[in-house]
Amino acid sequence: MAAPVGVIVTTSTDGEQSARRLAEAVVTEQLAACVHVAGPVTSIYRWRGAVEQATEWTCSCKTTPAAAPALVARIRALHSYEVPEILVTPVVDGAPEYLAWIETVVRSKE
Repeated sequence: MAAPVGVIVTTSTDGEQSARRLAEAVVTEQLAACVHVAGPVTSIYRWRGAVEQATEWTCSCKTTPAAAPALVARIRALHSYEVPEILVTPVVDGAPEYLAWIETVVRSKE
């Protein structure tokens, strides 16, 4: 696999307001260039031996490979869940001008 040229860090929150707060914080702090907030979504999962359901909002944070660890740490610090979903997905290709924009916006924090 090619080296990642970008990263998408995904997390889910318990509501729209918490998703928006998280998104605004990581963009303001230049840890992510952009965050897509989507929802509501229904999550069905196993927790402490039982199958649970929850309405959640998903945040997809676009960042650089170098900034991903700091972004993950910040999401963890802001998150209300005991075990938050935090998934880091490498981006191996994309529109060059979009990837360059991400590099420019996030660069000052790397």
